[in-house]
Amino acid sequence: MAKKKTIDFQALLDKAHSDFPMYQALDKDGNVVNEALVPDLTDDELVELMTRMVWSRVLDQRSTALNRQGRLGFFAPTAGQEASQLASHFAFEKEDVLLPGYRDVPQLIQHGLPLSQAFLWSRGHAAGNYYPETLQALPPQIIIGAQYVQAAGVALGLKMRKKPNVVFTYTGDGGSSQGDFYEGINFAGAYKANAVFFIQNNGFAISTPREKQTAAVTLAQKAVAAGIPGIQVDGMDPLAMYTVTKMAREWSIAGNGPVLIEAMTYRYGAHTLSGDDPTRYRSKEMDNEWVAKDPLIRFRTYLEAKGLWSEEKENEVIENTKEEIKVAIAEADKQPKQKVSDFLKSMFEDQPQNIKEQIEIYEAKESK
Repeated sequence: MAKKKTIDFQALLDKAHSDFPMYQALDKDGNVVNEALVPDLTDDELVELMTRMVWSRVLDQRSTALNRQGRLGFFAPTAGQEASQLASHFAFEKEDVLLPGYRDVPQLIQHGLPLSQAFLWSRGHAAGNYYPETLQALPPQIIIGAQYVQAAGVALGLKMRKKPNVVFTYTGDGGSSQGDFYEGINFAGAYKANAVFFIQNNGFAISTPREKQTAAVTLAQKAVAAGIPGIQVDGMDPLAMYTVTKMAREWSIAGNGPVLIEAMTYRYGAHTLSGDDPTRYRSKEMDNEWVAKDPLIRFRTYLEAKGLWSEEKENEVIENTKEEIKVAIAEADKQPKQKVSDFLKSMFEDQPQNIKEQIEIYEAKESK
């Protein structure tokens, strides 16, 4: 009797894990290690990208200070993720549609949201969601991963209207463990919708290490189940982030469907400033390891070698950003405080009697 053939499940697993190398253009010392991933950006464009990244680092620092002063509400730190956020955003067009998560406010501002409105959103003020008609974006999503499902729908709409644009959206490594993540990439993949999905893998879903969330060796390989391309990129490398994003955008608007990009990055601060303490789940050694890969240091070294950046230029950007923030927070302070009666008035177009009665009660209290 012939012996039955066995199936090597481990070999199948190893094969699935082997196809997702991390793409990198600049190493941590600012040296080019893959010329093919160095983008064809002009000197002015390279300087502009660095300017935006420095701007984001200062915004993170000042927002943290404003939060501690009680002048800002909810805030999710972004320091360390400037390349994964701003270099990826730099590859898109103004008519592309941004669906951010709550840590993606820097991209939203660079996409056209006034900084003062971003501060109002952080304070929970409704005016922070009154977007200009020209702004192709939705407000930051608080529900983890929900923006992926929304992005799939917007992307299909772009395709059906034959728009030469894409929707792009971000979540963290924790978001890739959510059901909405799978539903979003599956739907977009099935309809070959115009979308670029980002996973900003900063190692932790709040305090849960990435390796405890999934058995997958990479998060990029989750794209396979949806039948779409997945790629892992050094998220601390602005050149690689820009180039891969640009290529993904071109692939998608050509009618090929979405792309999933996993950016390997790190957040230096807490998950949010609402009580999280990263020292309880991250070591100083881990922090130091990632600080050595800092995207600003890496890009600064690269640009200085080309004669495009200097300490004087960076200090100028820092001071200009501080002034911009000062003006924006003062503008946000001018916004009238919200009233309970206003919330009630916005609940129904035709107000039922019980709501009318509550409006009268609260208007009487508010007039005192």
